[in-house]
Amino acid sequence: MNPILNTAFKAARRAGQMMTRAAGNLDSIKVDSKSFNDFVSSVDRESELILVSALQEAYPHHKITTEESGVHGNERAEYEWIIDPLDGTTNFLHGHPQYAISMALLHKGVLQEALVYAPERNDLYMASRGKGALLNDRRIRVSNRIELNRCLIGTGFPVVDQSMMDRYLAILKDFLSKTAGGRREGAASLDLCALAAGRLDGFFEFNLKPWDVAAGALIVKEAGGIVTDMQGDESWLETGNIVAANPKVLAQMLQVIAARA
Repeated sequence: MNPILNTAFKAARRAGQMMTRAAGNLDSIKVDSKSFNDFVSSVDRESELILVSALQEAYPHHKITTEESGVHGNERAEYEWIIDPLDGTTNFLHGHPQYAISMALLHKGVLQEALVYAPERNDLYMASRGKGALLNDRRIRVSNRIELNRCLIGTGFPVVDQSMMDRYLAILKDFLSKTAGGRREGAASLDLCALAAGRLDGFFEFNLKPWDVAAGALIVKEAGGIVTDMQGDESWLETGNIVAANPKVLAQMLQVIAARA
């Protein structure tokens, strides 16, 4: 583990310990609604404070962009952290253990380092640009399936911004008729990590935010996968529309999606 990821993990572990304690008394957690189906809890905010404080102490000249409190530090900095302090808030608030801390570091807009930590499972996914991807210090790779009808596809429902709902449901119906099945777990960072580890064969979702996908996308790429937008281009971090898989499955997924353009 390089020094940057070591610093990030120490902070994520502290935040994760706080989360697991809080998970034992969910009724005491304060919850607000940012918009329809978009919740933020006191645990999100406390986790973010732990992460931001640690990064500001270690890297005072870095920019930090977070889900809950926005931008910290120098907006023109060459290095930028993109952080989701609790990906899967709705899962967490319902006692469902599919949630994680997601941290990514960009240099001049290019992803360099990624960490996704799932506290309840104590699973740590990491990647450094050009150096591969790891789960708990074990190297991981995307699956080698090539027939779409044998593939398990992950996704996320567009429950916050529902402007794409009709197209999404049409695409999902097509995938369910052409694949071995679909899974919706409720935390995009962990869905992408499951893809990187070969437990899913593909993933697609609309209207995600940079903190939902930045870390998981680098982990997928370093595990041998490809990440694109719905047109097969590179704008997924800006648009929030993302497709990921191994190269042969990705091409087939894009064909299914294009049929519903």
